[in-house]
Amino acid sequence: MPELPEVETLSRQLQNKICGCAILTSKVYDDKLNGMGNVQGRRILVVERRGKTIALRLNDGNSILIHLRMTGRLLWQESSIRPKHGRWRITFKEGNIFLVDPRRFATVKIEKTRNEKIENDLITGFNKNSFLEKQAGRKVNVKVLLMDPKAIAGIGNIYACEILHRAGISPLRQASTLSLKEWNKVFDYAKRILKKGIEKRGTSISDWRDLYGCKGENQNELKAYGRAGNCCLICGGTIRRIKQGGRSTFYCPHCQK
Repeated sequence: MPELPEVETLSRQLQNKICGCAILTSKVYDDKLNGMGNVQGRRILVVERRGKTIALRLNDGNSILIHLRMTGRLLWQESSIRPKHGRWRITFKEGNIFLVDPRRFATVKIEKTRNEKIENDLITGFNKNSFLEKQAGRKVNVKVLLMDPKAIAGIGNIYACEILHRAGISPLRQASTLSLKEWNKVFDYAKRILKKGIEKRGTSISDWRDLYGCKGENQNELKAYGRAGNCCLICGGTIRRIKQGGRSTFYCPHCQK
């Protein structure tokens, strides 16, 4: 599933490509996306990321909200020929953006533009005191908490594993057992790792591609995720793989306490 760095990568590319442009036409290829409404003639004012959602702000006071879910991605083509697994298209003077989604979980909808500030996003604005007050004392595994969008926006399985590995925190720990010093380490490494992921245009392990169909490069930076049985690059121990909430967790029992 695309996480914060992947969605931020797309948002920045879209901002550079279509900001100020008028939508000439749009077409829905998948009945699951019906009910979109007519956006022809609307102009894109700004593209922004809200957690894992891409928001295309329109000049009529509405926004097109795109959530990529498991396998969704956006693809820019000058041609209007529908690519394989294309579910939706918006056309501009210079080309087309397609929603490509093999598993058909991605969603696209139009809503009234909201201007409320998001305070749980580690890149665009994070209220540490609010998190510590409302979330840090919860009796859930710390990895589960990091992946809760109501607690922290945009972190999924890959980056949660990486953050906890670098911070030296076991994913099996209850969030309520972490000290303030440990939480500060988590916040610090989370910001570093997410910013590196954006710099590298995301992590391409399976489906992820950027707006132009290119793989990201952050998979070359991973220290824990996908490395079960390999040597820990921090302490020399062995990376283990376990299941948490139906998802694979990768961690080093030797240096993550």
